[in-house]
Amino acid sequence: MKKVIAMFICAASMACVSVSAQDIYHTAAGVPMVQLNNGILMPQFGLGTFLQPSDEVCKQSCLTALRAGYRHIDTAHAYNDERGVGEAVKESGIPRNEIWITSKLWPTEYGEGTTMEAIDKMLARLQTDYIDLLYVHQPVGDFVGAWHDMEKAVAMGKVRALGISNFDANDEVFEKIMAESRVKPAVLQIECHPYAQRLAMREKVKPYGIHITCWFPLGGAMSNGALLKDPTIMQIAEAHGKTPAQVILRWHMQEGFSAIPGASNPDYIEENIAIFDFELTDGEMEQMRALDKEQRFFNATYEQVEQMGKMPMRD
Repeated sequence: MKKVIAMFICAASMACVSVSAQDIYHTAAGVPMVQLNNGILMPQFGLGTFLQPSDEVCKQSCLTALRAGYRHIDTAHAYNDERGVGEAVKESGIPRNEIWITSKLWPTEYGEGTTMEAIDKMLARLQTDYIDLLYVHQPVGDFVGAWHDMEKAVAMGKVRALGISNFDANDEVFEKIMAESRVKPAVLQIECHPYAQRLAMREKVKPYGIHITCWFPLGGAMSNGALLKDPTIMQIAEAHGKTPAQVILRWHMQEGFSAIPGASNPDYIEENIAIFDFELTDGEMEQMRALDKEQRFFNATYEQVEQMGKMPMRD
């Protein structure tokens, strides 16, 4: 019965990612799918393209990822690599409906009318007819006006699901988007990892069925590898014959998050997805949860984010 319901959901929600003879709750590579609050299924694990140095490097990273079994790519206009993502998807030969593409609008693109034009330009850069998940990237400027255009884009079939990125900045921005939206956010993307498990934010979004995707799931460059050198994580990794990075990413999966670790090194891209052949025990999960100290590694103030949001983006 569960599969019948899921098939109906897929049929009713445009092209469902990776629906074929295999279990529809997993991609062909065995990555679990999470069901968003609008009924659509999204691969739980993906590749983040933040800090890819060029479209060509991004293209090669995405092709490596797709060959390794990734079916979720997270980009943004601000990353300046959407063209690389689009080229990789096109060149991969994998049907478009088997790949989940996420992107994000920058604050200079916010506002009714302005945002719709920006979405059309984004579709052109990505060489696709639709975006699976579209975020407002930062909670500054006219994000409500942007959201209204995003809702229209959903109705027009240009976007399948809407999300909010970094809306943990303060209570006001989260409450405003929830009050002003007709189509509710399906996903919240924030920094989240074993040192910053974001318990309060998780409780805040739970009543709305908003799923959390974690950026910097391994801590990011500003962490100086702190998580990878943590003695508890290293001990668990040794017990499983896995790397600390794999243990951290596995923790995200079992905790119910989605994760989008960034990498351009082919070895790391392949290593990161090799996390679905083992499980952490209940005791190990408790050990991981005990590492929480709400230590975030990206600590820009709201005022600094407002200033960043004024930076123009190239088309």
